[in-house]
Amino acid sequence: MIDYGVYLVTDAPERYPAGLLAGVETALAGGVSVVQYRATGGTRREQFEAARALHEMLRVRGVPLVINDAVDLALAVNAEGVHVGQSDMPTDVVRRLLGPGRLLGLSITELAQLQVVGAEVDYLGVGPVYATPTKPDAAPPLGLDGLRAVKAQARLPVVAIGGINLANAAAVFAAGAAGVAVVSAFSQAADPAAVARALRAAKGAAR
Repeated sequence: MIDYGVYLVTDAPERYPAGLLAGVETALAGGVSVVQYRATGGTRREQFEAARALHEMLRVRGVPLVINDAVDLALAVNAEGVHVGQSDMPTDVVRRLLGPGRLLGLSITELAQLQVVGAEVDYLGVGPVYATPTKPDAAPPLGLDGLRAVKAQARLPVVAIGGINLANAAAVFAAGAAGVAVVSAFSQAADPAAVARALRAAKGAAR
């Protein structure tokens, strides 16, 4: 059983004061349960090296690494999973490439998209729940009501994403999210471990 509770999505490397690896490592100490590597900038070689280093660090801690979109990169570093969006490679093709033993997540930006989620998908990334500066081209925010509507019809764990921070995480968990995916709240934090602990506490309070 995967614990999706505190799901860290990596930001651009330059946004971490001490560097990407150090920032993620600090957050792990607070209870991050899944890390998604979102490759932004740099060469493919640099992205490969970053993903490989992340996987080595996470593997010894028992924390799964999910690669955003890039199936080849996930296979190259032996990551535990891949996450794709609505405009990325079809999930049945991704599953065929990954095989049966890895995680496959799919982004959901509106309720109607649930109708075509295949059995090959393991969890849903639902959002944006709130407006987010991380993705200026993101879909309109679902809000908590939209999140609840998706959760009510979803047969899979829901990881909420988009504008989630310490001020609103408890409400997101209360709306039924199995986890919260957070980007800038980690990369811009002075103490990423404290952020992770607070998010885990918010999940516990919502039970």
